[in-house]
Amino acid sequence: MNYLIILNDPPYGTERSYNGLRLANALAKDEAGIAVFMIGDAASCAVAGQTTPNGYYNLERMLKLLSSKGGKIGVCGSCMDARGLKPDSLVQGAHRSSMDELAAWSGEADKVIVF
Repeated sequence: MNYLIILNDPPYGTERSYNGLRLANALAKDEAGIAVFMIGDAASCAVAGQTTPNGYYNLERMLKLLSSKGGKIGVCGSCMDARGLKPDSLVQGAHRSSMDELAAWSGEADKVIVF
């Protein structure tokens, strides 16, 4: 089964993106096809070099884990531009994406889950 998870919230201050990535990594254990698309404030979830206190979740590590399991990670290009994010600032495995790619991933997905 193929899943598309769309994240909308910023990386920290709310736990919606965190919970979306928890679900993505749990689904990836069953060798499901996983794609995560970050839009709006969630674009910042994919910024490399995140430092969090010990014992606190770290979305960069979660994205790297998902990528190592074959998950696709797209970040809205317009949202990146609005926030001054450059493609080379993204975590390994994430790429600058587009609404066209989101539309294609939506069509390929058996289930679309929005956080």
